Amino acid sequence: MNKLVNIGVLLDNEAAQARWAKSENVFEGFVVEVLEHAGIPFRFLQSADEVGSCDVVIVGLEPLAADLSAQEFLWNYSENGGLLISFAGFNHFAERLGCEIGPTRGPGYASLPDYLGDSRPLRYLESTSWDVVRISASDTPLDTSSFGVLRSCTSSKCKGLGAAMQSFLVGRGALHRWSVNLPATWVGLQQGTKPVTQDGFPAPDGTASIDDRLLKADDSFELDWDMDRVKTTTGAAYFPHPYSDLWKEAFISHLLRETVKLQLTLPFVGYWPNGIEHVAMISHDSDRNVDESAVTTLDVLKECNVRSTWCMLEPGYSAPIYERLLAEGHELALHYNAMEDQNGKWDEQELARQTDWLKRAAGLEHCISNKNHYTRFEGWGELFRWCERQGIQADQTRGPSKKGNVGYLFGTCHPYFPIAYSDEKNRFYDVLEMGFLIQDHLDHSLLDDGIVLASFLEEVMKVKGLAHFLFHPVHIHNHSHVRETLRKVIQTASDYGFVFMTGEEINQWERARRSIRILGVNASGDAEFASASADSQLQEAVIWIPVADNQNPLRASTEYRFGVACRKQVIFF
Repeated sequence: MNKLVNIGVLLDNEAAQARWAKSENVFEGFVVEVLEHAGIPFRFLQSADEVGSCDVVIVGLEPLAADLSAQEFLWNYSENGGLLISFAGFNHFAERLGCEIGPTRGPGYASLPDYLGDSRPLRYLESTSWDVVRISASDTPLDTSSFGVLRSCTSSKCKGLGAAMQSFLVGRGALHRWSVNLPATWVGLQQGTKPVTQDGFPAPDGTASIDDRLLKADDSFELDWDMDRVKTTTGAAYFPHPYSDLWKEAFISHLLRETVKLQLTLPFVGYWPNGIEHVAMISHDSDRNVDESAVTTLDVLKECNVRSTWCMLEPGYSAPIYERLLAEGHELALHYNAMEDQNGKWDEQELARQTDWLKRAAGLEHCISNKNHYTRFEGWGELFRWCERQGIQADQTRGPSKKGNVGYLFGTCHPYFPIAYSDEKNRFYDVLEMGFLIQDHLDHSLLDDGIVLASFLEEVMKVKGLAHFLFHPVHIHNHSHVRETLRKVIQTASDYGFVFMTGEEINQWERARRSIRILGVNASGDAEFASASADSQLQEAVIWIPVADNQNPLRASTEYRFGVACRKQVIFF
């Protein structure tokens, strides 16, 4: 297994242009973000006639239905030994494969086999399943298999709506079809399904009144109040499932397994620096701007040996506070205020003015990170465009604003680059989003509950993500129980092996690791790579190299990643 698999990602340009001409989205392109964040090497393909040299082709956006020659090109590619992977597509092949196309449904829940990472019901937003109704049109018995089941609810008593995935042998190759539109699910869970133009629907039990006449990030969340939340013994509700991350785990696990079956290898770059499995982050919003509260918070953080990210709300603290913050290694960031009752507004020039204020007040050359006050958010990509033009590289706005919607309400604990809407041709914004799980003033008692805190951290550990907690200095200063909760979060996370980083450090690391390009595999089985990182300091990263079980004589040196045995290669870049 010393040959690097050649993976192509097909996003048909003609089909994309046709969609954009009708103001329709091509969220299928988000598979590029998933692969890049996972550190998986691939080639970007814009037409079906480019697939020939690939071993595996992930068909994000397939050719237009009228382009019969392109469709036949894909079929022939598979017949000649290639593996095609689709997300609820390939409907033009259904009859040829002896299948009947079912209705497009959603949202719903999929139960997947354990070997793909997690067997709990996973929420999806859209699916189109096939029913195998007869032998193929060529009268040759179909060689098919399927796994998983789709349902309309989380209970196994709900009627099955079809398989989660089906695979078909096509000549010497194969076609694997996820019934779930995974890119639409990833984008919908993490960013919403439409721009924020009105209040969201509140929780029926009154625990999360997001219909507060203030547009914000959680007005666009896509989870179910009843089926996706759990309650503690005291009745406190939270969202415990990072659904989007779990779907990514399943997708990547399947991809790695299939390449191993082809006796090819697919090395990938680990999420975090060598020696770090999962990361925690503490951020603060300077609401009320009381210097004494900053001093108290700094003292607690120094006691706990943790550096954090401070999001500054105008007019901010006094100069000596900024000097101490920076001297002790903390990050100063913006807390953009678009609240009109506080003389703010949702406006690009206002964000620019506040950014300039912070840089002048704190003596900063650059403002790297931002979190919007009250998680204010409107539209789809305005905030990210504004941040790009101000040189703000990271945002932390996507998190809960109410007591009853804390946890994984956006389905992810991983940093990611958001995708734009159709008006910008679904490009990726150059702003790294890293949302938070909970903030102290909503329900600190949830974090006091060891079971809930452990649940938050354990889910992050499963997907090797980022546990981001928000604490306000004013509450840390005024309430001893909030100080104790902060200490508990830090100590518990440390006991679980989390390493604390600031938002700026996470942003720098994520951008640097994405510069690593895997070029091949040498005779000894090590990955060959290059890096375009502009960071002048050498960093240690990990490349994971999947191995077949029967080619694993040094089992002690391997670890499982995405359910596949991998050998660890430490690199300096």
